Amino acid sequence: MVDRFPMELVAPDIAPHVGNTGIPYVTTLRAAVSGPHIVLAALIHGNEICGAIALDHLLRHGIAPARGALTFAFCNVEAYRRFDPERPNASRYLDEDMNRLWDRATLDGPRRSTELRRARALRPVFDNADYLLDLHSMQYGGAPLILAGIVDKSVELARRIRAPGVIVRDHGHAAGPRLRDYDAFADPASPRAALLVECGQHWEESAADVATVTAYRFLAACGALTPEASRKALEITAPPQRVIEVTEAITVASDDFRFAAPYRGLEVIPRAGTEIARDGGRAVVTPYDDCVLVMPSQQLARGHTAVRLGRYAP
Repeated sequence: MVDRFPMELVAPDIAPHVGNTGIPYVTTLRAAVSGPHIVLAALIHGNEICGAIALDHLLRHGIAPARGALTFAFCNVEAYRRFDPERPNASRYLDEDMNRLWDRATLDGPRRSTELRRARALRPVFDNADYLLDLHSMQYGGAPLILAGIVDKSVELARRIRAPGVIVRDHGHAAGPRLRDYDAFADPASPRAALLVECGQHWEESAADVATVTAYRFLAACGALTPEASRKALEITAPPQRVIEVTEAITVASDDFRFAAPYRGLEVIPRAGTEIARDGGRAVVTPYDDCVLVMPSQQLARGHTAVRLGRYAP
């Protein structure tokens, strides 16, 4: 049974943002002063509208880089066009999850789908990004999260933007790599870095607020704004940040996966060996004391990630 949350957000009209790059719905602005190329991405999932609201806000307010280049990318536009607030989960994607496609073998391979076609079109944008912020939202409410991956450079970037307050270091999904992990972004030897931010529950008004504030903070941390604008963006009060080290992701192996309780995320299970779910006839238990449950899913299909297990770093 999928929970139904109140629809507090209105999906913006992105038609005015068809773009100037030759790639539909991708806009690049360039400063006269050299600097990094920063990419803000939204709508990797067509029903996660908080990122679209944030990009629409920045574009309508004329936010441009003080140095370098700034690109706004609305990604899975075809799925977004089918967004229906009466069936808000139906437009996550059309053929397959766009956030499981980001490796060279998949992008260069023979497969075909709506999402792959769009990912291949967007690929030059991400190939040329020095810094990427990928804005998402979550099935359940709770604290927003920065999914920084396992490379130190991404954690350092997350600390520079100072918020959200929870940084998650994780390896990603068994079903395929996310945009955050594409190519040089996941290479410790490359200076290029990417963050995925889960801004809150999909339909909560606060998710759009988090997405917008995080975008401003990201631009400031990457040096795209003037010193005065950066100071204003980064002086907004933020909670102390904590890091969760994810040790494993639980992938659904059967057609009958059920959680033992209605977990919503960031629950701390005190005792090792506590049963948190059953996958067919197999018990899924916590591997250590004070185990943190990260982003338990409602989409409990075989091969999908059910939940990540981690612990707070000292």
